Amino acid sequence: MPYLWLKALHVAAAITFVAGVLATALLLTLSPGGEAWSRDRQPIVHGLRTWHSRVTTPAMLIVWALGIALALEGGWFAHQWLQAKLVLVLALSAVHGVHSGALRRLAGGSALCPRRLRPGGLLIVGLAAGIAVLAVTKPL
Repeated sequence: MPYLWLKALHVAAAITFVAGVLATALLLTLSPGGEAWSRDRQPIVHGLRTWHSRVTTPAMLIVWALGIALALEGGWFAHQWLQAKLVLVLALSAVHGVHSGALRRLAGGSALCPRRLRPGGLLIVGLAAGIAVLAVTKPL
């Protein structure tokens, strides 16, 4: 597959992935700290959990696969900008994992940890912005 198509698909998957992680962060921000959600709000949790597993997680896997393909094609694994970008991508993937667990607990009727311990939207936007800046400028 030509480089530009790989890059375009990588960016599209990345946008989908970040949007899904942000949507989950919004839901988790709205959820009460230390309490389970009421029954009338459970459809929201189940809907987002379905979206998370059917759209956000596959988008993350596509981002990783295409990103590795692009790095191999460009010969960038030895470059410091890519290593820094990978640290940020790992952090964003870890946030996704934390969100997956939180959605699973909410769907099961369990309470969440306090809000201050949940990854929020500002962290996600910061990670995504850092990733974008490193990818576009390749400064290091």
